[in-house]
Amino acid sequence: MPDHHLAPSALPPAALASVKRRTVLQRAAALAGLSLAPQLALSARADAALPIVPYVSTPPDVTLRMLKMARVGPGDTVYDLGCGDGRIVIAAARRHGARGIGIDLDPERIREARANALRAGVQGRVRFRQADLFATDFSPASVVMLYLLFEVNLKLMPILWRQLRVGSRVVSHDFHMGAQWPPQQIERVRDKTLYAWTITPELKQGS
Repeated sequence: MPDHHLAPSALPPAALASVKRRTVLQRAAALAGLSLAPQLALSARADAALPIVPYVSTPPDVTLRMLKMARVGPGDTVYDLGCGDGRIVIAAARRHGARGIGIDLDPERIREARANALRAGVQGRVRFRQADLFATDFSPASVVMLYLLFEVNLKLMPILWRQLRVGSRVVSHDFHMGAQWPPQQIERVRDKTLYAWTITPELKQGS
């Protein structure tokens, strides 16, 4: 019978590196309140009816940290799913020279976002669409920003894997994606938790 309790020093180098990386993610996840639940349970929740996502604006300092975590630059196209008043894509355009697309179901938020872009002078670099997230093509995005809910993230996750190009970055405010896609980076801004991922070739193969 194989020994499943080998000391770390007895593991091959590749396996040891994997164990160390997993341990770091688990410790970071524990600090941020991230539960690495079994994949089967997460899949079951993803099939449940989705809750309505309330509109809560992202504080300015959190917006800036999300853009930093995503390493947004002039060559990026930033999609904000559930964009609200448009502040994230507007900041991406103003501060980093990026282009942006904001998606929201609420027509009032879309009108507000367009007015804000006009006031900021970036109306030529950003667009806002009233649309269903699950009927939207994200493939032009190099960065996707999320401030949704855990259940919504779970349903979006395989769509992001399938549509986004390798190297695209995803950053979520306060809601992670569970054990199926552990974050590569977790940061705290006051009482807020931010999670970041990158689309890898392995994810594309699994999608």
